[in-house]
Amino acid sequence: MAGRVWFTGLTRDQVYAIINTAFKLALKFARTLLQIGIFCLPTSSVIPLHDHPGMTVLSKILYGSLHVKSYDWIEPPCLAKSGEPDNFPVRLAKLHMDTVLTAPCPTTVLYPKSGGNLHCFTAVTSCAVLDVLAPPYAEEAGRSCTYYHDYPYSSFSTGNKLIGDEQEDDYAWLEAIESPDNLYMRSGVYTGPAIQEEFCFPGSCGIV
Repeated sequence: MAGRVWFTGLTRDQVYAIINTAFKLALKFARTLLQIGIFCLPTSSVIPLHDHPGMTVLSKILYGSLHVKSYDWIEPPCLAKSGEPDNFPVRLAKLHMDTVLTAPCPTTVLYPKSGGNLHCFTAVTSCAVLDVLAPPYAEEAGRSCTYYHDYPYSSFSTGNKLIGDEQEDDYAWLEAIESPDNLYMRSGVYTGPAIQEEFCFPGSCGIV
């Protein structure tokens, strides 16, 4: 049956030992692939539009209200030029979400090519967001964080028309920009209760 692993010819203790070892290996592996953090945002603060290349991110609002606006790239890439003297390039993206989320609410998940991989946060009230990044940003692995400015679809023309019931408001042109000068994030260290890893069957983590 799908989803089950059968251990034939083994004692109960042997099965538990195999499972505990698997948990330990999985956790050791996960530590190199996961990053967990909490963003505490004062009212009206903003995390600008940015991407998560090749990453999956789970976000959970712990308290407060947060405006989330997110996009996914159109594939194959649709590019345009500004036509201005600097003639900066822009790329077309489709709007995934533009709404206010208030705790308690479901966890959101973005994927490398769907789910709103490019997003920006604006704190409607003081709020906190728990993020789990898998894998985390790593410049040496090609996972650098890039910031963007979004322009309305009507700002640039490629000669292509939208199909069917698609609306211009569902699309935007994104320009890669330098990290905003007014962006400031102060990092902190977790100083709460120690977390003890327990490898008993079934596996669990307890706060001690």
